[in-house]
Amino acid sequence: MDQSKIFKIDLDEIVRSKAGDKARRVPRFVISWLKRKIHQDEINEFLEREGDKQGVPWLNDCVEFLDMKLDVQGMENLPAPDDGRLYTFVSNHPLGGQDGVALGAILGGHYDGRVKYIVNDLLMNLYGLAPLCIPVNKTGGQSRQLPMMVEAGFKSNDHIIMFPAGLCSRKQHGVIRDLPWAKAFVVKSVEHQRDVVPIHFGGQNSKFFYRLANVSKRLGIKFNIAMLYLVDEMFKNRHKTFTVKIGKPIPWQTFDKSKTPAEWAAYVQDLVYQL
Repeated sequence: MDQSKIFKIDLDEIVRSKAGDKARRVPRFVISWLKRKIHQDEINEFLEREGDKQGVPWLNDCVEFLDMKLDVQGMENLPAPDDGRLYTFVSNHPLGGQDGVALGAILGGHYDGRVKYIVNDLLMNLYGLAPLCIPVNKTGGQSRQLPMMVEAGFKSNDHIIMFPAGLCSRKQHGVIRDLPWAKAFVVKSVEHQRDVVPIHFGGQNSKFFYRLANVSKRLGIKFNIAMLYLVDEMFKNRHKTFTVKIGKPIPWQTFDKSKTPAEWAAYVQDLVYQL
């Protein structure tokens, strides 16, 4: 592969594309600090080694790069790849990085790459991940297109992987748990007759991360400062073992009129934490 065409993270370019003319006002020391926090050099070395590899093989290499050990329980609950049906896989989001990589590798391997994430469009900058993503930007103008993109995902011939909380878990009242799950996965799973498979991913970020998220919330800071530290948290979580528990599929007919879609979403969230 032409070395000049290898995709690499270029924070300077990302800031320019997101901030436009305002990018010039961002101090250089801030950019340098961000590059360290997102481990730009280390990640680019990995991306250079990967070259033009994409999809599930790329995810598998990520698992190896992060030295993740995965204790997967309940593989027998995964529907057969050849049953002719499509499914919605929903999980808690404790880490914000490894959990997405690991679930994509597990489910993508089982379903021969026929999986798609609905994710923030920033992740589309990762060349290896891009083919598995339906981009969603919940913080910018693209948020108005969210219903369209969710619809496109559910109309596709791929299984959908969703983290209905949107953000990774927070620590509240001493308990690390997702924020309330959005109802979209319930509504669309019923509409497109996809059974829902609940998954619990075990793990947590550092105490610093949760303190930062809570302080930012108390101060009323709208920008998700904690998100800047997610890559750093990912590196702190290297060389660890994570337990992944896969629950039994929930038939889409379960989500009837006895509860609202939001109440059903909360019901599934509770089921996940009981796994």
